[in-house]
Amino acid sequence: MTSFKRTLSLILAISLFSLSLGNAQASLVSNDQIINKIDQVNDKEALLQTIKRADVQAQLSSMGVSSADIETRINQMTHEEIAQLNQKMAELPAGAGILGTLTLIFIVFVITDVIGATDIFPFIHPVNK
Repeated sequence: MTSFKRTLSLILAISLFSLSLGNAQASLVSNDQIINKIDQVNDKEALLQTIKRADVQAQLSSMGVSSADIETRINQMTHEEIAQLNQKMAELPAGAGILGTLTLIFIVFVITDVIGATDIFPFIHPVNK
């Protein structure tokens, strides 16, 4: 019985040792990478805050688009798409940009519906079907 216990404890010790030998990776993170990540988060938050404004909500509901669908789509957008959308919104004149912003967002959603990436508007049929 002692031989069995010794063998079992040896097997358990080897298995625990082999489980603890995982691959660890470490690398330096540059300041540019950190700044880019922060910019990505800030751009997305700025876009989500714009969508949550009362005047934007009213315009979107008049178009028949729910804010939940838009938030879902914004969360699925790449950083480049969000940066491009924020840049277009920044170029619009203050006060008059709401309609332009909503039109731009509407066009983005129509395009994503046409290519089949989203299914927000039931009257648009994707090309891939």
